[in-house]
Amino acid sequence: MAAYAIIGFGCAGYHALKAIRDTDYSCTVDIYSEHTDSPYNPMLTTYYASNRLRYEGMFPFGTLENIGLSFHAQIHSGVKVTKLDAEAHEITLSDGSVKAYDGIVLATGARSFTPPIINECPEACVSMRTLDDARDLRNRMEKGGISRAVVIGASMAGIKVVEVLHNNGIPTTLADMAPHIFPLAAYAETASRIEENLCAQGIALKFGAGLKAIRKGTDTAAIVECSDGSLLPADLVGLCIGTRAATELAVSAGLKVNRGIVVSPSMKTSVPGIYAAGDCCEGLDIQSGQSQIIGLWANAAYQGYTAGMSMCKGSRTFDGNILHNITHFLGMDFIGFGDNRITGTRLTYENKEKGLWIEAVRHDTGLAGINILGSYRISGILKNHFLEIIRGQTHAISHMQRGVLKKEGLSEDFILQLEGGNHAD
Repeated sequence: MAAYAIIGFGCAGYHALKAIRDTDYSCTVDIYSEHTDSPYNPMLTTYYASNRLRYEGMFPFGTLENIGLSFHAQIHSGVKVTKLDAEAHEITLSDGSVKAYDGIVLATGARSFTPPIINECPEACVSMRTLDDARDLRNRMEKGGISRAVVIGASMAGIKVVEVLHNNGIPTTLADMAPHIFPLAAYAETASRIEENLCAQGIALKFGAGLKAIRKGTDTAAIVECSDGSLLPADLVGLCIGTRAATELAVSAGLKVNRGIVVSPSMKTSVPGIYAAGDCCEGLDIQSGQSQIIGLWANAAYQGYTAGMSMCKGSRTFDGNILHNITHFLGMDFIGFGDNRITGTRLTYENKEKGLWIEAVRHDTGLAGINILGSYRISGILKNHFLEIIRGQTHAISHMQRGVLKKEGLSEDFILQLEGGNHAD
């Protein structure tokens, strides 16, 4: 009887377990997680922190107990794996015990990243990645005493923390060294429209200056010192600068690692019998053809299932994904597809009556990227259109999809532009 281990139990780990059981119900499966929580989506943690999501709603797959029973797996929660011997397929636990397996999936995820700066008051700082982070922020909000806040990092996580603070009546400044909000996803004019809306709601913005230090305050708990010399007083500092793949086990075991663990389309690492999935590993960006980290829930699910099935000798590969973001915040919907660094012909469209704004870039092979403000309902159609172009398939949007786009406020002329027509904006 085969024995398998999954290290880390988030979205990727859960789907690896599901694939194992879909392929082989007689094997034994051990799951090791440093945390005691059931798998949850990190992007929903702010909803829990702001009381918009019940605690039970954080866990789409149920409790650890129910998962263990349903999939006949031993879940070792609150247990840290300290060493991986990749060649021997052995792991060492924090108590010193050593376990051997026929195959191992690394699904260790990612962690919040803060650059090495002077921080004189870490007690005033919060991150937003884990459920523990959400509990921390929620407790601070309930305790009160926050007269103003600064959030560092104009990311999808950062804006959600801003939303929580703003909705609780706390004057908040969003700061980033980037020139505008969502620098990895938004085009300049789309970002400008988002920023105008935020300012209209009373949120202060500071871009183009990095985080230099966090000093002890006088009238407030802390003072954020920026690289341009400006000072931002705050009782709470949200650190949402970014994440880093949790690759420590892989690195120490000698696996090939770039920014994340390098895997094949079947999620095999550089050592036979060791697989990786989710935010700890890289994947194929099918737009660029390059291997890179794609930190998306759906991506983790696909990779996890592929890893579990491949480990059990199933025939499965995952072709990759594109960079995309869909988020709702402070009354706005933002959707972004593709690499916003690619230049080309800029296309814009606005329907004020529908509250819709679209900014896109088209180059010689088709669309390079799309930003949408105001209508999440068209995102699926435009994403599929984008994927067809990347895969070298038709550039035409079907009659039915065309009807939906028009109903949501797009004009026939702009649809033709998205397809590659010659109409000028």
